[in-house]
Amino acid sequence: MSQNAELEKLKHAPAIPGVIEEILQRWSPRAFADKPVAPELLKEAFEAARWAASSFNEQPWRFLVGHKGDDTYKKIFESLVEFNQSWAKSAPVLILSVAKKTFTQNGSPNYYALHDVGAATAYLGLEATKLGFHTHSMAGFDKEKAQTLFGIPDDFEAGAVTALGYVGDPNTLPDQLKQQELAPRQRKPLSEIVLSAWDKPHSF
Repeated sequence: MSQNAELEKLKHAPAIPGVIEEILQRWSPRAFADKPVAPELLKEAFEAARWAASSFNEQPWRFLVGHKGDDTYKKIFESLVEFNQSWAKSAPVLILSVAKKTFTQNGSPNYYALHDVGAATAYLGLEATKLGFHTHSMAGFDKEKAQTLFGIPDDFEAGAVTALGYVGDPNTLPDQLKQQELAPRQRKPLSEIVLSAWDKPHSF
């Protein structure tokens, strides 16, 4: 078994009856391979994002997509905090998600815009997993800098930056990040997150 296959196996969630494979197999690498993602596969991933649910079907998401070496990539990368730059530089694709803050139909505030953009980004990540690559979304970037670099209108708000690509060699990461890359995924139990009252777990 190859190193990447072993890493994928380690990172997959335990088998849970009824949960689709892409959810169990999705994880967020920091080490990316020096391998481009074919345009048709990237397009397919964004087609999945396009069909996410949104309040009043506003579809408030916009995605600025940069490929390593182009101007869009450089601007997104420049907006990242230094810690994220240290590993995201290996990703072949960087994506800046942006949310429209008002409803198009009447101009009223859309307080759920970032929620909906997050849902679309999750769809993107699941479709990427199905297609054999991965995404890693991050909050560590300068929103104002990104807005300025791209000339994003005031009616829009930057949401997150997502690195996208194929899994690379964890040995290329600094020691602390390498340890995280090689550690099994963990999640809180349902009893902590699914409730019937604020301090009472839901009984299935």
